[in-house]
Amino acid sequence: MPDNFPMSRTLFISDLHLSAERPDITRAFHALLESQGARCDALYILGDLFDYWLGDDQLDSDPLAREVAAALAAFARDCAPVTLLPGNRDFLLGERFASEAGVRLVTQDALRIDVHGQPVLIAHGDALCTDDVAYQQFRRQVRAPEWRTQFLAAPLDVRMQQAQEARRQSGEHKYQSAADIMDVNREAVAELLRDQSFPPLFIHGHTHRRAHHTHHLEGHICHRWVLASWDDGHAHAIFLEDGEVHSL
Repeated sequence: MPDNFPMSRTLFISDLHLSAERPDITRAFHALLESQGARCDALYILGDLFDYWLGDDQLDSDPLAREVAAALAAFARDCAPVTLLPGNRDFLLGERFASEAGVRLVTQDALRIDVHGQPVLIAHGDALCTDDVAYQQFRRQVRAPEWRTQFLAAPLDVRMQQAQEARRQSGEHKYQSAADIMDVNREAVAELLRDQSFPPLFIHGHTHRRAHHTHHLEGHICHRWVLASWDDGHAHAIFLEDGEVHSL
């Protein structure tokens, strides 16, 4: 390996929506792990790794789930630690998956981390879409422990039917909603940044609107980077290297 090969690259990805129906995205996922493993010191997955997750017993019947878990376990063992924040599609990821994939599972909406001395706030981002009142009501319902227990107690095929219906309704809701409602609310972002003591860097996904925003708040400057989705079949990521943000 060349002496000048970078070794301090911290990688952030989200919204892969891996599924058996999209093998191109799965190939891109494996290619990213292979290409970045030697130069990456940490990988953060900020939600919606899977297009859907019905419970950790999905590992028993879904070859893709086992394949992804094995790939992450190998990456975490041989390359760099992996931290996973579930998203709105895979919020039911649990400790069994975390154990088999060798990842640190973080269930809180936002997490403040330190990247080589630089404070960074990370999140999936759906909790910030407060203008979408119907979605926030649904989100509160399915995140309730009682709903989770009841849903996971149902047979896997019943859960699949319910998930497919929920996705159909979600698609109709998106079609009928104004585009700005589906984005994060700037005041919700400002409140989060204020509560987190104004981190200079905030990275999130969910909206599929790749962008860089600058927030000026009470004398602080906070840079917000929005991760791209992998809908085009290509890997998308941003990484921190030597204190600078780069797109991949």
